[in-house]
Amino acid sequence: MEFRILGSVQICDARTDLRIVPVGAKQRALLGALVVKAGQVVPTGRLVDELWGDEPPANAVNALQAHVARLRRLLPAPEAGPGERQHEWLATRPTGYVLRPGDVEVDVDARRFTRLVAEGRTLLATDPARSADVLRTALGLWRGAALEGSGRGAICSAEAALLEEGRLVALETLYDASLRAGAAREITGELEELTIVHPLRERFHELLMTALYRCGRQAEALVVYERARRRLVHDLGVEPGPALRRRMESILHHRDFDADLGGPVRPAPRRPETGLVGLPGAASGEPPADETDVRLLRDEIAWLRRHVERLAQQQQDLLSRLDRLTLREASVF
Repeated sequence: MEFRILGSVQICDARTDLRIVPVGAKQRALLGALVVKAGQVVPTGRLVDELWGDEPPANAVNALQAHVARLRRLLPAPEAGPGERQHEWLATRPTGYVLRPGDVEVDVDARRFTRLVAEGRTLLATDPARSADVLRTALGLWRGAALEGSGRGAICSAEAALLEEGRLVALETLYDASLRAGAAREITGELEELTIVHPLRERFHELLMTALYRCGRQAEALVVYERARRRLVHDLGVEPGPALRRRMESILHHRDFDADLGGPVRPAPRRPETGLVGLPGAASGEPPADETDVRLLRDEIAWLRRHVERLAQQQQDLLSRLDRLTLREASVF
């Protein structure tokens, strides 16, 4: 018996290969909240808030009892071994309700996801290829948005947000592992999509820049940085963080940063006589870019160099101003 919340709320009975999906929003919210709190008593008041929010019906407790009764009828009876007492999945307690009060742990796909991600992170430094395989298995458990269709109650919405953040972190770890395993070329397309879907998540941009650079596409990697910078400034009014800036500077100056990802250290790519490393087609056998593309890419890199120098100068000016202010304060006291 497995309860699934990495997508719409479902119950899967392995004995009969039956999948049970609650039909109503209130039923989905009730089951979702109980699965999130599996093994814990959820107070009646919290469940009323989860189902109806600030507008509960006059007979909210009775209405909740009716929903619990309908949910019980959906749940297949758990198996009991010889001599064991039969337990029900959903039990009533003096203060509320609890899912699976017996000794057997409730099987929830979200818990399996968490265990697999932890295993993948443990393997990251020693066996990145295996780490990537485990993380892909974990991410394969997702069927859609967590607790999809289960309303916006406090229990389900908070858990959905936590699970979504866990999914994004797992994706970041997956592509980190893939880079360590030397699979940069295979993941550039997936990372491109992620930077479009999550334009403000700097780690995806950093990973894409690294993958492109390792494919010999230095100029494109720098364009990714500028695209991310413009979006951050436009949407949040902030410049990229230190990690993304360091990655850009490493790529800009052809510094070897493979050791940052725990992979084998390779010599920095040589500059061809034309002056740029990683122009489209340079390392893949494709036809070279025309002169217009080359000129545009050179201009982009020149702009980025000027931008880095300007930021460094602004930082120096700020430090000088802080020093002067510190001296003034010291003279006052």
